[in-house]
Amino acid sequence: MASSALGGKRNVKIFLLYLMQNVRIPLDFATLNDMVMQTDYVMYLDMAEAFHELLDDALIEMSDEPIDDSTEGGAPADEPRYVVTPKGRIVAEQLHSELLPTILDESLRCALRYLDFRRRGIKTRCTVTQCPDGTAEFFCSVEQDGKVLFETRVSVDSMIRANQMEENFRARPEAIYKGMWSLLSGNVNYLFS
Repeated sequence: MASSALGGKRNVKIFLLYLMQNVRIPLDFATLNDMVMQTDYVMYLDMAEAFHELLDDALIEMSDEPIDDSTEGGAPADEPRYVVTPKGRIVAEQLHSELLPTILDESLRCALRYLDFRRRGIKTRCTVTQCPDGTAEFFCSVEQDGKVLFETRVSVDSMIRANQMEENFRARPEAIYKGMWSLLSGNVNYLFS
């Protein structure tokens, strides 16, 4: 989906302000971009253009807060970080209701997960492969600092089912990891809580 999923450039700006305000830490451009790209609601060029317009309109500004390594997640120390200005907060609070709450909720959840995973050195991988017999193979893994925490490969009857699995894993890898851990350790109550 392009920025049209949000309804235009104005909504991309509101979207960025909303994310930046709710993440509550100064963000460098690359980290903000990576957070936004966790969903398909905004394309890179739309994001970059909106970011620079927010800066020009004084809705965001460079942060003068000292860098806290425990929350920054390994971003380069020499990269400028940005925060929402008081004017930007007013705009975000007044206009965020123009965007679908489900888009905002999903995007914020993905952004926070991205920052948490980055801070802890967690990476996820997921692939889908079509097999010659018409079936498909789904693969996913969770790694922390180069060590595999969880890895699974499943053969399924169709690409449709494999693509559903991929979509579910990409949306909530932490829940899938926790669910598999609970099942394998015998804590099936997790599934019903």
